[in-house]
Amino acid sequence: MRFWLAAALVVMCGPALALPLHPTGRAVVTQAVEAAIRPGFAAYADETAALQDVVATRCGIDEAGLEAIRAQFKAVVLSWSRIELYQIGPLTEANRSEKILFWPDRKGIALKQVQAILAGPDWDAFDAETLKAKSVAVQGLGALEFVLFGTGSDRLATIESDFRCNYALAISTLLKGTAAEMKAEWDDADGISARLISPEATDAEFRSEDEVKQALVGLLAHGIETIRDQRILPFLGREGEAAKPKSALFWRSGMTLPAIVANFEGLETLFEKSEVGAYTPTEDFRIGEEAMAAFAGIKASAAGVVDPVEAALADPKQKLAIGEIVASSQTLGKLLGEELPAALGLSVGFSSLDGD
Repeated sequence: MRFWLAAALVVMCGPALALPLHPTGRAVVTQAVEAAIRPGFAAYADETAALQDVVATRCGIDEAGLEAIRAQFKAVVLSWSRIELYQIGPLTEANRSEKILFWPDRKGIALKQVQAILAGPDWDAFDAETLKAKSVAVQGLGALEFVLFGTGSDRLATIESDFRCNYALAISTLLKGTAAEMKAEWDDADGISARLISPEATDAEFRSEDEVKQALVGLLAHGIETIRDQRILPFLGREGEAAKPKSALFWRSGMTLPAIVANFEGLETLFEKSEVGAYTPTEDFRIGEEAMAAFAGIKASAAGVVDPVEAALADPKQKLAIGEIVASSQTLGKLLGEELPAALGLSVGFSSLDGD
């Protein structure tokens, strides 16, 4: 009798234990929030706080101080780029995304306004509170990059650059404050995290688990498209056009390709940690496996780009490597923008980039 009972248990349990486990819809959302989004915003808050501190204590002192500030700026760019495409909740409110990074800027509005502030000088940019009321184009990472790396930035290593240092401090103070606000909102037990994990029919945005899953999958699909169409193709050149390295984001600081790689890393983290690739109605895990392979391919191609963007585009091998990143992004776009939503019975809708 015991033998037959044991045999029956093996028959019932054995095959189930041998198969990969599918996460539940709630688990996918919980893991996306707890293992990807919240840690990303926490890291960004830490890096912006460190930036504000180093600008406040080391700007206008010596060359070593300027290099420390520039190094921390680059750390902020990387942490920002990993969360920039998490366009949901706090980042989408109060023009925060545009205030942190005004891009794309096809008409060079930010450069003109920042140069005007420095030439004035415009004392409203001297303090964070008055700077906050000015154009979003002059209070974020793009403006700070010019202050730290653009024409005249070498004076930041001397005491003669009081205004420029205070403008840098005002920007970094605003960045720190916005980052802290977003982190607090993601950490709020009754805030956006709870709304995503436990959606309710009365919620204006997230009324059901399907709506939340659709939003998260949309981050992946539209994020891949944003990187390709707004970050890479404009400087690489579309359809045989000449390369335009100085139209690239963060070209002055040499952070163009590192920021792009960090963009992909943020999406990879969201995809991997949420386990959404395993959340399908069948045992076919091909989409997840192929997507991770494509992310790995992007990293491998990016490793071949060792120079700043202008020099990289002048080198056929490095330019080819950038082209390979585009090709891998197209593969990812098909997997995450078409096949994954179809497998989940979702629609990610039309991209905001359509028609650009």
